[in-house]
Amino acid sequence: MTNKESPDAFRCGYVAIIGRPNVGKSTLMNELIGAKISITSNKAQTTRHRIMGIQTDDDTQYIYIDTPGFQTRHNNALNKNLNKTVSNTLQSADVILFLIEAGTFGSADEQVLKLIPKDVPAILVINKTDRIKDKASLFAFAEDVAARHAFAAIVPVSARKRFQLGQLEEEIRKLLPESGPIFEADDVTDRSERFIAAEIVREKIFRFCGDELPYTSTVVIEQFERKERLRRVFAAILVDRMSHKAMMIGYKGERLKEMSSEARQDMEKMFGVPVYLEIWVKVKSGWADNEAGLRAYGYE
Repeated sequence: MTNKESPDAFRCGYVAIIGRPNVGKSTLMNELIGAKISITSNKAQTTRHRIMGIQTDDDTQYIYIDTPGFQTRHNNALNKNLNKTVSNTLQSADVILFLIEAGTFGSADEQVLKLIPKDVPAILVINKTDRIKDKASLFAFAEDVAARHAFAAIVPVSARKRFQLGQLEEEIRKLLPESGPIFEADDVTDRSERFIAAEIVREKIFRFCGDELPYTSTVVIEQFERKERLRRVFAAILVDRMSHKAMMIGYKGERLKEMSSEARQDMEKMFGVPVYLEIWVKVKSGWADNEAGLRAYGYE
């Protein structure tokens, strides 16, 4: 239980970030901890796993949990698993950040709001406020949403511009329990470098291929060598069809080269050492549909 009478005591706890797809959950967590732990894109379902980001300062350890966007449509196995991840996370959280987009509150947001347990303190976080020019309308919007739940606080932010993130941290700290740190002070995530490498490659697939490729594309780290001043990463992107492979590689390999270059740069920022990266694209089920698709992209 939160002890609000000892403001100087060390506090530590789990902070779940929830919201419908594409409201900026991963961006918010990355900005709060100051490292790119969770991948981002404009495509829904980018986050498929529960990912922790850890921020430790002199008197607080914030353990942020980035959850998949709660799915309200397409009731398939993937979406059921994503929603189960969200629900399970809320049961173990000390604080919940309910993230919505400024000026927009629909049925999908309402469904996520109903998931918040009544006994867990929740903060209403209104993101992308930099897009709203009429601040009076933003105030009215915040009042309307706040009337739907007993929020512990309301904080308008812009995650990308880092607007009011310090204020958000202050509100979170008030609600965290008094406790010693769970992780080491220099930890930024509970995930391995191998996992992060796969996620970075997956992000580049979303960014470079957009809606061209289906969600069934998978990234497998076939080999990960960790040396003191170097990482050697060998990754395979598994796709369903030969035409998907052609799309991924691009004309004369240009798309794959760009994806690999950006992925390597992100890994070097994350790991703090030079990275040697090789990426292959493989078809899961053999040489399917049209080899003409490859020829169209400059391959024989």
